[in-house]
Amino acid sequence: MLTTLLLAAGLLASSPAADTKPDWRTPFEKGEGNTTTTYAECIAYYQRLAAAYPEIEVRETGSTDVGLPLHEVIISADGDAEPSSTRQKNRRVLLIQNGIHPGEPEGIDASMMLARDLVQQKKLRLLLQNVTVVIIPIYNVDGSLNRNATTRANQNGPREYGFRGNARNLDLNRDYIKQDSRNARSFAELFRKWQPEVFVDTHTSNGADYQYTMTLIATQKDKLHPAMSEYMTKRLLPALYGGMEKKKWPLTPYVDFEGRTPDARGIQGFLETPRYSTGYTTLFNTVGFVTETHMLKAYKPRVQATYDFLQVLLSQVNTDAAAIATARAEADRQTAAQRQFTLAWQLDTTQAETFNFRGYQGKTKPSEVSGQPRLYYDRKAPFTKAIPYYNTFRPSVQATAPRAYLVPQAWGEVIERLQRGGLQLQRLTRDTTLTTEVYFIEDYKTGQRPYEGHYVHNQVRVRPEQRSVAYRRGDYVVWLNQPQNRLAVETLEPHATDSYFAWGFFDSILQQKEYFSDYVFEDVAAELLRQKPELRQQLEARRKADPAFAKSAAAQLDWVYRQSPNYEPTHLRYPVARWQGGSLPTE
Repeated sequence: MLTTLLLAAGLLASSPAADTKPDWRTPFEKGEGNTTTTYAECIAYYQRLAAAYPEIEVRETGSTDVGLPLHEVIISADGDAEPSSTRQKNRRVLLIQNGIHPGEPEGIDASMMLARDLVQQKKLRLLLQNVTVVIIPIYNVDGSLNRNATTRANQNGPREYGFRGNARNLDLNRDYIKQDSRNARSFAELFRKWQPEVFVDTHTSNGADYQYTMTLIATQKDKLHPAMSEYMTKRLLPALYGGMEKKKWPLTPYVDFEGRTPDARGIQGFLETPRYSTGYTTLFNTVGFVTETHMLKAYKPRVQATYDFLQVLLSQVNTDAAAIATARAEADRQTAAQRQFTLAWQLDTTQAETFNFRGYQGKTKPSEVSGQPRLYYDRKAPFTKAIPYYNTFRPSVQATAPRAYLVPQAWGEVIERLQRGGLQLQRLTRDTTLTTEVYFIEDYKTGQRPYEGHYVHNQVRVRPEQRSVAYRRGDYVVWLNQPQNRLAVETLEPHATDSYFAWGFFDSILQQKEYFSDYVFEDVAAELLRQKPELRQQLEARRKADPAFAKSAAAQLDWVYRQSPNYEPTHLRYPVARWQGGSLPTE
């Protein structure tokens, strides 16, 4: 009997059910190094991790244009997944975003492995001592579902991948400030909720060939608030470059160049305006990074390099938690009191630093397609040489902030975007007439072809005037005493690069709604000139100065019309006014 029981026990102990341990390999790890997870596999894997480890929570955080939810994965040492208590515990927040371009999926796979290792490996768990990690598993859910094997013509794997455009064919890395997509609106709300000190957006590069597996875009140092910029340039970036060098992944700044090859004239910093991920996060004094693994390297090392970068970054944020908190607090404090803002930047080509670039010689040979000379990079001819790096930008357009902006409630799309960014808006409690500074749009250029769903305006020129304007109860006041001041100024000053005027949110003011019949207005204009001799003198001066104007009866009649009381006062008047006075009747 005893022998029988022991035999049964032995059989039970050696049964597959008893020996089986959970398989925590990701779909990428189960493959042969050239596969990436699907959206369904990715979310299911995180949910499985969350069910097994209390340190991880997975939840929906808004919608996407394809109708499926956006997810956030929160990883903390004690399982605390609430932003408010995370801040009370004095922890930094590192936000990792993956799959904005799902054909560039390294970060998707790397983050799955990192999340697992953070809870399974004791050494890595220590990196959560001062940091909460928030992961967006796949931001462009829409494009991730649109899998194919052909659209990334320049890329070496994986075998299948997602598509760059989302369900509305938008490039989401041009949508942060305009927020046409539900994806971008969900991101803005998530970002406001967590207020991360550090953000990273994972990508794959296009462009030249070189020896590096990864290149890096750091928030442009001159655009970032000086307190955060000093920390980033003097401490964080050296630590990242040194840490990746130790892991055998030497880094270089993102290879953006104007010459024939990177070594011909050097490379230049990437200027991320608020349409881009790190341009948007910069508005809130967040240090941002875009990792760009090289398209021609095999997929497996690209994933590993991304994994190692995320780990090195997390380690440094954990180490520098106190320094980051101090820099961020000072940046927020100064921004709330800031009066002078830069609206546009220009590269200073007289300033450059030199670094040793590891590239391949660019050569030419006859094209098999055209027969003409074509460029190729000779991997049998590697080099390391000193080249210039231009990364100093100077302000080209600046504005002095008012005490507040007045935004009529009619412009709901603009108001919603300001609120999503965390700006506190007040509303007028009664109808009132105020003398405010208003802009008139004097000139602008518009792209001849649509760009991301808009005909974008540029080279905007404005004329400020003091005007008495009637406001209604419920109109909005944006006081510029907030850490989010940059969001207000860079969107509401119409001549800013990515202002809401530039993106076409105010286009209806550019069109006249009333006009005249020339044969009727001829008599009205003649009477006006008789009553105002000074106006006739101005008209005659215009004729003398402009022969084409003098020959055009229509142009002259239109000129008189624009000087008359009949011309609508709101034509070309930008509706957001600048308030420099005192208190207002607000709620």
